[in-house]
Amino acid sequence: MRFVLRIMKALALLVVLVVFVAAGWLFIQPPELLRVGDGYAAKIVCSNVFIAGRGAEDVLHDDVQAPGNPLLRLIRVSVDHDKERVTARFMGLFAPSYALYRGAFGCTSVPDGDFEAAAKAVPFDAPVKMETSDALWPEGEGTGNPADGKIAALLADPGIAGPAMRAIVVVHNGRVVAEAYGPGFSAKTPLIGWSMTKTVNAAILGRLMLDGKISFDDDELLAQWQKDARAKIKVSDLLGMESGLAFNEDYGDVADVTRMLYLDPDMVSLPANAPMEAPPGQRFRYSSGTAVLLSRIWMDRVGNPQAGFSYPHDALFSPLGMTSAVFELDARGTFAGSSYLYATAHDWARFGQFLLQDGVWNDRRLLPEGFVGAMRTPTVASNGRYTQGQAWLAPGGSSAAFGLPEDTFWLTGHDGQSMAIVPSANLVVVRLGLTPSWLGYQPQVLLKKILAALPQAGEPQQQAGSQQQAQPQP
Repeated sequence: MRFVLRIMKALALLVVLVVFVAAGWLFIQPPELLRVGDGYAAKIVCSNVFIAGRGAEDVLHDDVQAPGNPLLRLIRVSVDHDKERVTARFMGLFAPSYALYRGAFGCTSVPDGDFEAAAKAVPFDAPVKMETSDALWPEGEGTGNPADGKIAALLADPGIAGPAMRAIVVVHNGRVVAEAYGPGFSAKTPLIGWSMTKTVNAAILGRLMLDGKISFDDDELLAQWQKDARAKIKVSDLLGMESGLAFNEDYGDVADVTRMLYLDPDMVSLPANAPMEAPPGQRFRYSSGTAVLLSRIWMDRVGNPQAGFSYPHDALFSPLGMTSAVFELDARGTFAGSSYLYATAHDWARFGQFLLQDGVWNDRRLLPEGFVGAMRTPTVASNGRYTQGQAWLAPGGSSAAFGLPEDTFWLTGHDGQSMAIVPSANLVVVRLGLTPSWLGYQPQVLLKKILAALPQAGEPQQQAGSQQQAQPQP
């Protein structure tokens, strides 16, 4: 009996020792996976609390824990509303990570905890965040076409709208013909576009092209590239995801993309120092790092650092009336062109209509002729799936496979964000939500049913009177 007790005491001491050692290890050197998880939680909670006005615990449960890795369910967050900071810790104790709200520039991950450097990296007085309009986009016209009710009924069908849909807006002939929102969300809720941000970022670069400050053929783009093979990388190579730079976009574990977004305060560093794995223009590699590089390049080309921070609003958001748009930056002051644009579904639709109109808005050309055409032109290296302008022709299958018009092109993003633009039908469909890919939802089905519900030849149609309907060039 005494022998058994001694064994039990020894085992108990061993368990205590293991627990203490493990806890010390987690405190001193937590695994990168835990740091990524806490960084993700802090950032997502921060943006949704301070930009979208949602409750921290709701965001933690619905956006971070419900669809993700089971380890995320052990993360706890705290919000300091006075300092406008969010802290996330695994089990409420380990691998702390932080996010900071910076006014009009939204939130940024602060993985090194240097809040002072993060605060000084952006000017807090620009741009001025505008209030969201209550009016229907674009001019407040009401509905009235026979098809409107049919489309509204489609959006009300959960099987068509998809799991965890948060917003759908359908724009036909320059007029909102139907919209729907998930529980707790409305036309006023700014929603993240994830990788749809890449296409917006490309359009911002296109605005600089119109001013002659950058071109598709520019090379020697970064100082550290000028003495090696990377000097030959052109803007066109980056836009088409054909730079030849190595980058791991696997979200299943700690990869280049998650390390860039949640472990490095300077997102430019990792992709800018990536080695070449192929000559430029020969290999397609989808890379969020590429989009961040494009942000850094166009910011440098603006010329004036202060003007670079306000350029997205001055050059694009304000002219389009995207009053809700919040484009976030990393902790060192580079726009996160890969992932972090928040806007209402109506404002996302404005951007889609802008592309539908070939980069023209209210009779004013904002993108060079042919730029939207590049967004619709497939690259050879991607086997026709991706385009020369940070957009998709065939996400999850070709348009023909779904019976869609051949001129359809797409913006897509993580967890079910999508925008379909169909020039031949004068149609834009925005669908936002929190729908992980493993659920198998395909927005092509929604688009096909909406196209079938549109007025046919001879049926009454209503044109929006104030918007020029210029068709994108092939």
